[in-house]
Amino acid sequence: MSNFLGKRLRIGVAIPSTNTSAQPEMEDMRPIGVTNHIGRMIIDDDSLTHADGFNRVIENIRRSTPDAIRSLRHCGTSAIIAAVSPDGYWEGHAAHETLHGQLTEAAGGAKIIMSADAIMAALKALGGIRRIGLISPYLELGDEPVSRFFTDSGIEVAATHGLGGRTPSNISDVTPADLRDAVLEVDGPDVEAIVQVGTNVPMAAFAQSAETWVGKPVLSNNAVLYWHALRSCGVTDPIPGRGILYESH
Repeated sequence: MSNFLGKRLRIGVAIPSTNTSAQPEMEDMRPIGVTNHIGRMIIDDDSLTHADGFNRVIENIRRSTPDAIRSLRHCGTSAIIAAVSPDGYWEGHAAHETLHGQLTEAAGGAKIIMSADAIMAALKALGGIRRIGLISPYLELGDEPVSRFFTDSGIEVAATHGLGGRTPSNISDVTPADLRDAVLEVDGPDVEAIVQVGTNVPMAAFAQSAETWVGKPVLSNNAVLYWHALRSCGVTDPIPGRGILYESH
């Protein structure tokens, strides 16, 4: 690889146009010699408070994601992160596999990294975790399909807490107090890890600090996506100071 800045790895990141969290968080996670290259999925900031609006968001994501991924093909990326979570969970495993295949074709040889796969890989890497507390960015309407995806994968969801995002852009309007309350709501003595989905929730730094007071893995969506992209491309060195997951091989 001849690129001076990205001499170890170049990662593409396809992000919804409403998302203001994934890009800065993933920039903060870059090891030396790794570069990120951004493509945007053009979507409208529709309401997530009712099924029609949620379905429009899903449809917009499906329509625009392949073009965003194709825009990254010529950057020499070894992996492309689809930095969006609802479409990967919304209709179950078969639909997820179909979508993954479509995006892989659009990527032209780069590995496609999606939230559902990345989180399952992280749970396995942390010792085969089977019981989680789940934090979602949505109202109850969006919580159920995400929870069902995990239970269908053999992961027990002990508790779920939605952060109440009312539009895709509004998802980022959370405070540290909101995130703290969410962690406390889904934690419990029988919970092995806390998992947060939703790439517009700015939780990566908070999750790292939360691990020190809950004493277990707290997996933020963007951190897990980026970890899985690195590990899938052979960047396996532990990275101190970024949480339990990054300290493992």
